[in-house]
Amino acid sequence: MSAIRRAAVLKLASAAYEMQLDVMNGVLSRNAAGQWQIGGHDLTDWLNAHEDEELVLILSSLADERVVETRTCRTCGRDYVDVECPHCRANRIRLRGHA
Repeated sequence: MSAIRRAAVLKLASAAYEMQLDVMNGVLSRNAAGQWQIGGHDLTDWLNAHEDEELVLILSSLADERVVETRTCRTCGRDYVDVECPHCRANRIRLRGHA
């Protein structure tokens, strides 16, 4: 995976964690009982805990080799490869005190 894509994925996971959402990171595998796990986290237990809820599940392989596209900010016109324009984000934080 390119370093930029990997950093963008980890930044997205970090933002979800900061929102106190469930974030799991690790190698996807099956245990001896055939249950899916990510790292040491049992997906069956997690899914059972969220049964009957509307969810958004985002999966990303850190081995993904696709190129991250450069975007142009509609506010300031700068090019960036992040989730949002880092220049405008820094200005929002500076002016408002939060993102």
